Amino acid sequence: MKSLSKEDLKFNKKLGFIGCGKMASAIASGIYKSCSFEPKNIYLFDINENQKEKLANEFNFNTTKSIEELVNTVDVIFLAVKPFVVDDVLAEIQKNYKNQLILSILAGVKIEKYKKYLKNSKVIRIMPNTPSLVNSGMSAICPDEVVDSNDIEIAKKIMSGCGKILLTSEEKIDVITALSGSGPAFYYKIIELMAKSAQKLGLNKNEALLLSTQTALGSAKMIFENNFDISTLITNVTTPGGCTAVGNEVLNNSDIDKIFDKLIKDTMQKAIELG
Repeated sequence: MKSLSKEDLKFNKKLGFIGCGKMASAIASGIYKSCSFEPKNIYLFDINENQKEKLANEFNFNTTKSIEELVNTVDVIFLAVKPFVVDDVLAEIQKNYKNQLILSILAGVKIEKYKKYLKNSKVIRIMPNTPSLVNSGMSAICPDEVVDSNDIEIAKKIMSGCGKILLTSEEKIDVITALSGSGPAFYYKIIELMAKSAQKLGLNKNEALLLSTQTALGSAKMIFENNFDISTLITNVTTPGGCTAVGNEVLNNSDIDKIFDKLIKDTMQKAIELG
């Protein structure tokens, strides 16, 4: 069987980014590395000229002077703006919209919002996270019911260039926003707190952060390699009556479960309010 070349893997479509911030840049980098679109078929617009030009120059993409120009040029529109400007952006898209596929990474903005402005539109919501910047992201892909398998494949191919993907439904997207969209900030805090505790007991900052960060990274990798069997992994590192057992007891006797329940619930509620 003939192996697929890079040319075989390309989508013969024009893709346009509205918004060229950090997340859009990470996703664009993933697209470039995965060869899913030719650079000559990628178009950019951002009100920040410096961000737009920087991204275009890095990967030899095209720039456009307006949303109107972009919409009149591309087959797929990728929205990567702040949620609070979505009404203004959709109003601009509406003027020249030709039923292109809409991919959106806007937190909290529901599919019905896009359909309010863009009749007969095809929309796929995507919830990525910032580790996409280092190709270790987690992206949830939520297609509208009218989206076909070819369009879903475009979204999957784009986001798989940034890390792992999960196909899901809109009813789950707000809790996913709390867990994986906001989650990196929570893990950073845990890593930092463990390191600070070790600093109080004699390690310097760099030593503590290295040990805490690499331990988190390695532990996450082992979860994947052991098919998410976390309870067995905990047992394997715990000797009865040993050091880890004492630490486990501290956690088990604390309110940590309630803290994380509130953390995810309150964060999810904010995502719902944004919609």
